[in-house]
Amino acid sequence: MSASSAATTQDLSTEHDLGRFGYAQQLSRRVGSYASFAAGFSFVSILTTVFQLFGLGFGFGGTAFFWTWPIVLAGQLTVALCFAELAARYPLSGAIYQWARRLGGAVVGWFAGWTMAIAQIITLATAAIALQVVLPTVWPGFQLVGTDSALASKDGAANAVVLACLLLAATTLLNATSVRITAIVNSVGVTCELAGVVLIVVLLTSRAERGPGVVLHTTNLDSSTGYVVPLLISALMAAYVLVGFDSAGELSEETHKPRATTPRTIIRAVVASGIGGAFLIVAALMAAPSLTDGNLATQGLPYVLTSRLGTTAGKLLLLDVALAVCVCTLAIQTAAARMIFSMARDNVLPASSWLRQVSRRTGTPVAATIVPGALAAVCLVVNVGNAGLFLGLASVCIMLLYVAYLMVTVPLLVRRLTGHGLPAGVDENGRPLFSLGRFGPLVNFVAVGYGLAMAVNLGWPRAAVYDPAGAGWYLHYLPLITLAVVAAGGLLAYRAQRTAYYGSIGLPLPAAAPIAESAGA
Repeated sequence: MSASSAATTQDLSTEHDLGRFGYAQQLSRRVGSYASFAAGFSFVSILTTVFQLFGLGFGFGGTAFFWTWPIVLAGQLTVALCFAELAARYPLSGAIYQWARRLGGAVVGWFAGWTMAIAQIITLATAAIALQVVLPTVWPGFQLVGTDSALASKDGAANAVVLACLLLAATTLLNATSVRITAIVNSVGVTCELAGVVLIVVLLTSRAERGPGVVLHTTNLDSSTGYVVPLLISALMAAYVLVGFDSAGELSEETHKPRATTPRTIIRAVVASGIGGAFLIVAALMAAPSLTDGNLATQGLPYVLTSRLGTTAGKLLLLDVALAVCVCTLAIQTAAARMIFSMARDNVLPASSWLRQVSRRTGTPVAATIVPGALAAVCLVVNVGNAGLFLGLASVCIMLLYVAYLMVTVPLLVRRLTGHGLPAGVDENGRPLFSLGRFGPLVNFVAVGYGLAMAVNLGWPRAAVYDPAGAGWYLHYLPLITLAVVAAGGLLAYRAQRTAYYGSIGLPLPAAAPIAESAGA
C-alpha cells in the first residue's frame, strides 16, 4: 500500500472514530506529531514567559525562587498525565470542555469550557504584551509611544498595547487562513525557540560569574515575613509559565492518529518546558553581572543577555525571543478558537450557529478565530497606559486556567474513587490506550491537591502582586472579583442558552453520555 493510500485509510478511520462521538469531520487533519508537540510547547513558550516573569520570581524570592520551579513542574506533570489519559479516550477539540462534560456532566463541562475560553482570551492578551519586553531593547524604533520602554511605566504599558494589537491582527489573519501554514509556522517557531534556549544556556554558562550552587543561597530573599510568603509569591512565575500543555488536545480533530499522538505530545511539552526552563533560570542566575544591584529584578533576562553577551549577540537572541512571543500568541489563539468552536458545535454558546461554521476553503473556524483575537485586543485597549496591566492580567488568567483544570481532575478523581475509572481500548496503532494503571488514583489525587493549593495561591489578594502602586482596592482583590464575574456571567449565559435552544421543547441541555459509552475505544 502506498504512503498516500495509507494516509487516506487512516484519515477515514479517524473520521469514523470521531463519528462515534456524534460529530462529523469538519476541521482539516493536517497536524503531525511534531506540530502537535509544538502546539503544547509553544503555548507554554518558556522563552516568552520566563523572559516576561523572571523579574517577578527573582524580585520576591531571590535566587531561592528557582526551587519553586521543580515543585510547580512536578505538580503540573501529574495534571498532564491525567490529561494524557483523557486525550487518548476523547480526541476532541475543546479538550477541557469535552473531558469535563463527559466526566462530570453537562453543567460541569459547560462551566469548564466557559472558564477556559475566558482564561485563554486573557492569556492571549497577556502573551501579546510580551513583545514590549524585548522589541524596544532590540531597536528603540519599536517604542512607538513615549520614551520609557519599561513595561511597568505608563509609556511602556501604552506601547505594549500598540505592539500587542498589531500582533493579534497578524495571528488572527494567519489562524483564519490556513491550518497547514499555521502548523508550519508553529513548528518552525518552536524549533527556533528550542535552539535559542540551548544557545542562551550555553552562552550564559560560558560567561558565568558564579557556580550553580547559587540556587542554594537566599540572596535577595526578603525574609522579614519568613521564607514561605515570598516564595509562594515567586511561585506565581512558574505557575504562569507551565500551563497550556493541554492545547495539544485542542488540535485532536486536526491531528493524525490523535489517540496515539496527543497523549505523548502533552507529556513531552511539559517535560521539555520544565527542563529547558530550569536550565534557563540557573544559567541566568550564574551569569548575571550582579544579584544585588536591583537590575535583575527590574530588567530581568533581557538585561542579562545584553550585558553578558554584548549588544549584537544579545539582540540577535532577543529577536529569537520575539519570534517565540509571536508563535506563543499564535498557539494560544488557535487553542481558544478550537474551544469556542467545540462549544458552539454543541449549541451552548451565544451565536453558536455563527461560531461553529468552518470555512470550506480554509478548513478553519473563521468566526471562532476572530472572536478571541478581537476580545483580547479589547482587554488591552480599555487598559491602555495602565502600568499594572501585565501582572494583573497574567495572574488572573492563570488562576482561571487552574480552576478550569480542576473541573477536569476533580470529577476524574471522583469517578476513580467510585469504581468507574476509565475504559480500556486501543489507539490507531493497535496499542493499548495510554493509562496510568494502578497509579492513576494516586497521581490524580496529587493533581487535585496541587491544583487546589495553587489556585488559592494565585487568587489570594495581595497588594504586592495586584496593586503595588496602591491604585485602588479593586486591583487588590482583582482575582476574586474576576472569578465572581466569570461565575456570575457564566450562570447567566448558561441559563440563556438552555432557554434559547431547548426551552421551546421543554428539555434542558442534554447530559453527557456515561464515560464508558463515550470513549469510542
